[in-house]
Amino acid sequence: MVIAVVCSAYSCPCLDRYNLGFCLVSLLAIDKSQQSKDSVFFRDGVRRVDFVLSYIDDKDGERKQERRREYEANLEKAGLELETEDKSESEDGKTYFLKIHAPWEVLATYADVLKIKVPFKANDIPNHTEIPMNWLSTPFRLPDHIMHPEPDFFTAPFNKSKSDFFLIDDKETFFPPSTRNRIVYYILARCPYYKGDHGDKDKKGIKRLLNNGTYTSAFPLHDCRYWTRSRDLNCESERYNLYKYWARFLCFFKEQPLNLIRKYYGEKIGIYFAWLGFYTEMLFFAAVVGVICFIYGLLTYSENEWSYEICSEEIGGKIVMCPLCDKKCGYWKLNSTCNSSWQSHLFDNVGTVFFAIFMGIWVTLFLEFWKRRQARLEYEWDLVDFEEEQQQLQLRPEYETKCTNRRLNRITQEMEPYLPITSKCARTCLSGATVLFWISLIIACIIGVIAYRLAVYAAFASIMKDSPTNNLQVVGSLITPQLATSVTASCINFVIIMILNLMYERVAIWITDMEIPKTHLEYENKLTVKMFLFQFVNYYSSCFYVAFFKGKFVGYPGDYAYMFGSHLRNEECDPGGCLIELTTQLVIVMTGKQVWGNIQEALVPWLMNWWGSRRSRSHPESLYSRWEQDHDLQSFGQLGLFYEYLEMVIQFGFITLFVASFPLAPLLALFNNIIEIRVDAWKFTTQFRRPVAAKAHSIGAWAEILSGVAVLSVVTNAFIVAFTSDMIPRLVYMYAYSSDSGISMKGYINDSLSVFNISEIPDRSRPEDGENPSWFNSSITTCRYRDYRYPPGHEKQYSHTMKFWHILAAKLAFIIIMEHVVFLVKFFVAWMIPDVPSEVKARIKRERYLVQEYLHNYEVEKLKMQLSQNGHSECTCTPMIYPSLTKHEVLSECL
Repeated sequence: MVIAVVCSAYSCPCLDRYNLGFCLVSLLAIDKSQQSKDSVFFRDGVRRVDFVLSYIDDKDGERKQERRREYEANLEKAGLELETEDKSESEDGKTYFLKIHAPWEVLATYADVLKIKVPFKANDIPNHTEIPMNWLSTPFRLPDHIMHPEPDFFTAPFNKSKSDFFLIDDKETFFPPSTRNRIVYYILARCPYYKGDHGDKDKKGIKRLLNNGTYTSAFPLHDCRYWTRSRDLNCESERYNLYKYWARFLCFFKEQPLNLIRKYYGEKIGIYFAWLGFYTEMLFFAAVVGVICFIYGLLTYSENEWSYEICSEEIGGKIVMCPLCDKKCGYWKLNSTCNSSWQSHLFDNVGTVFFAIFMGIWVTLFLEFWKRRQARLEYEWDLVDFEEEQQQLQLRPEYETKCTNRRLNRITQEMEPYLPITSKCARTCLSGATVLFWISLIIACIIGVIAYRLAVYAAFASIMKDSPTNNLQVVGSLITPQLATSVTASCINFVIIMILNLMYERVAIWITDMEIPKTHLEYENKLTVKMFLFQFVNYYSSCFYVAFFKGKFVGYPGDYAYMFGSHLRNEECDPGGCLIELTTQLVIVMTGKQVWGNIQEALVPWLMNWWGSRRSRSHPESLYSRWEQDHDLQSFGQLGLFYEYLEMVIQFGFITLFVASFPLAPLLALFNNIIEIRVDAWKFTTQFRRPVAAKAHSIGAWAEILSGVAVLSVVTNAFIVAFTSDMIPRLVYMYAYSSDSGISMKGYINDSLSVFNISEIPDRSRPEDGENPSWFNSSITTCRYRDYRYPPGHEKQYSHTMKFWHILAAKLAFIIIMEHVVFLVKFFVAWMIPDVPSEVKARIKRERYLVQEYLHNYEVEKLKMQLSQNGHSECTCTPMIYPSLTKHEVLSECL
């Protein structure tokens, strides 16, 4: 009698299937050492833990206790089953764990509400896809049970009233854990924590309870430890499979188990790894072409006529160049730039132009083929009609709470919350103004860094003139005032970027919350656009400055341009040219960001988890409960996937916007992404709590951002080739001004430098005493500078020559021609490649037809059974209210 009462009090389901003695032992837990807590089930060993909430009972937390009581009472009213682990059972002795289980009735009800698609028949459509020479991919494959963890089924939105229509073998396992935790979180996010029906409507949802400290965390459980399978045979151990076949770095050459990732983490994370894997595959082709272009630069190294002239003592050694800064810079000889001239040729050659055009076409192929891959995933993962479900059914709880106005939905004929147009416009304007303010702040910081570069360059030039580093054999010639200025400015810029990133992230979330987006998808898209605009300016500003502004508005020795009328003279390019400086900037920013990002992504979570679980590691495995293990892991935050996408999209910008200056950028990105996939997989599998499963049919706003970057990249690369490199001036000289008979580059260096009379240099720009080198004397009356201007004594002295205008016209013509050619090819390729493969279209139509047919037959058979039970068994004809439709009619209705 006592045993029955105890078991009933704990809702023990073992009464009708186990003996009473076993039930009593399982509930009283007489010996902790004999009962393993590394389990995903309640104490009864039957009910699965779908979600866990943790909290600490503060001394002054009476209000929090009241909120928890009301919230948990409302959760039980919603049908959820709860079980609390006392703080005495926890490792730290102060944390309570509330385990939540969703019974079948709750799962079925909300699966109906959320229109979750579930299987009703095995897929009998044959898959005729055959890949030529398929045996070559054998070393890269994973076992079939890992790649396809579930059979392929026809699916339909779940309907509780028609549950016998679906393939329900076991109600406990019909909904996978990812679907179960998604349903439970849906309830948690909307459950109120006030008494009765007339409380504060704003007091709703687990998010607010986490923010005000009522609960310290909320998370679904991993199904096992990542390095070993679960001892419980009812547990899937999918986390172990993911670690073994996906998260280990030795699997870097293997395909990704996308279906298992989707099953365990949900479609949203699955689509991210599908996109990242596809992007990495496409990078391979870009990297191969980039390496070929770089090899071309190496092979044509000896044909670099202008570098020979620069390095020659007879030509470059006799050309005296004008000072690069006021007062502190002296005259210098052209042959001092010999090394940088040779280095510049590796990237500034005809192959680079070809590669820039190729990348304009490659990016279109990448985006179009991704659309096809995405369409295939949408079909395979039952996401074809997800967009409509997302908009209609998954309103954000914050939107429902904050929008007090109601109006009639013309489609559903139900009252729904809405935000008035006046309020929406005011919030949007305030949000836009805030974003513009922060972007302006970045630009102001960039101008400050440029001013720093201008101010300290002369100081470094003076200090380093007699520096001991000049005597170093290997690196002495590389340590220059330009390098010192660039390194210190880059460090300052990096610190500014990190500080502004930290501040703007919070501002972006605040203004996005203020806009009150209607759905989760709309919220993420708004936040994505805000953050990317900021990061775009933050990360690319230095490259844009070097590529399109530095050295373009310098003036000439007698009339230098100064920054905003100050005493800071505008910065000139490195003597080797602006392109090699852009290449250096790109390599430093891109590789530095990627290396630091991977170290940070892997090291920081590992160190925090190691420190957080330091005391628990000494306990036996049976006492270190599954919920405590996951509680000690890092939380997968609101912006979890956002930063992963942002990192890759920023990288995508580097390899497309500025690829004309560095053909090896796709190769570096390829190596990084091979590591990135495994680092992200290891991080998700071992260092983070299991995120709540979420659906997504695409990469969201990132697709539009990638398309925008792709279009912009054509323009930027055309301008880089035309204005940053010396390609166009060389071609104009070769074909129009070469002094030798035929096509030759002899004399190009002398032709590209203008002459200035030293005596006409104003005092503010003239070098101070002691700044000039020892070889400089009064017999030298002129100096040279990079420009096309008439010499002194000419009637148009120091004004631009006709050659300058010819070259400018050639640059503009090249930009127009290159842009039109690449855009024409891009649009043609996009038109030729359909977004959805014809095979996928046919399979979608076939599945819809079969679903319609099976549903029709099910309703007919069900009605027949009802009629026969009512005594009309003699009627075997099809009832008139469900007429027998021909296949043609069913198909046309479906289509």
